[in-house]
Amino acid sequence: MVAYGLIGNYFYNFALNANDEKEYLDENPHLEDSEALMAMADVAEEARVADNQFKLEYPPTAMSIVSNDKLQLKLHADMYKNGDSNSKWAIVAHGYTSSAAGMTRWVRNFYEEGFNVLAPDLRGHGNSEGNYIGMGWHDRLDMLQWIDEIIALDPEAEIVLFGISMGGATVMMASGEELPSNVRVIIEDCGYTSVSDVFTYQLDDLFGLPPFPVMNAANTVTKLRAGYDLYEASAVDQVAKNVTPMLFIHGDADTFVPYEMLEEVYEATTVDKEKLVIPGAGHGEAEKVDPETYWNTIWKFVGKYM
Repeated sequence: MVAYGLIGNYFYNFALNANDEKEYLDENPHLEDSEALMAMADVAEEARVADNQFKLEYPPTAMSIVSNDKLQLKLHADMYKNGDSNSKWAIVAHGYTSSAAGMTRWVRNFYEEGFNVLAPDLRGHGNSEGNYIGMGWHDRLDMLQWIDEIIALDPEAEIVLFGISMGGATVMMASGEELPSNVRVIIEDCGYTSVSDVFTYQLDDLFGLPPFPVMNAANTVTKLRAGYDLYEASAVDQVAKNVTPMLFIHGDADTFVPYEMLEEVYEATTVDKEKLVIPGAGHGEAEKVDPETYWNTIWKFVGKYM
């Protein structure tokens, strides 16, 4: 029993303790720049310059909420207001160990397309409180609060939910909740099928270990320390309940959140949907490898509903 607890705590700290460095992400071969991305070096540099210029010209306003659960966490978001009579909104959710500050590329593109943009820091990230990483599960409920916050500001708001990687899982998980009709479109980029699936994959990839008993031990500790069940936190189950049009994006060279997960989440939802596959793109690289196709596809899909 002691060994079970030690194993569970080790892997909990390894993956979900927000205060522990995630050293396994450094020099991870699955996160190295793909050949397709390296071939786009000039375009990438132009985009970086535009991002930096945007940050200088459009400093965000801070917003905050207090989470509805017993933790009562103070959660932060950056807001980019785009005109006084504009009711188009995008909420953009970052990935694992990132933050709102890392979402400038997506904030800028939505803003330039005429959207007000809200970029939350998910639990345990950026300027939001929390000592654990929610992997999208508790974050889905925080997303509902951010949606309500926008509607309180603008009852006529038409909202796009966008997320990348863990943020993609967040918006997929939120899709299964009862969303207000103000939410018109959901876009996920390289999100995973479920927390247990992605951890099982990483456990095998990083340690060569089978899921039993490590996942069981990690799940016991996660329920105690973070208050959620790794096996319950399923994007597949949530999108199956979704009633909002959804666009799914993935790079076919993604081996961090395996490309094969795209088909499972795509097939699980029965709403009006599309998928965009970017050839040669690794994890989180789709926008950088083919920005023209990426954004044209997004605007065409969003334009059907807003």
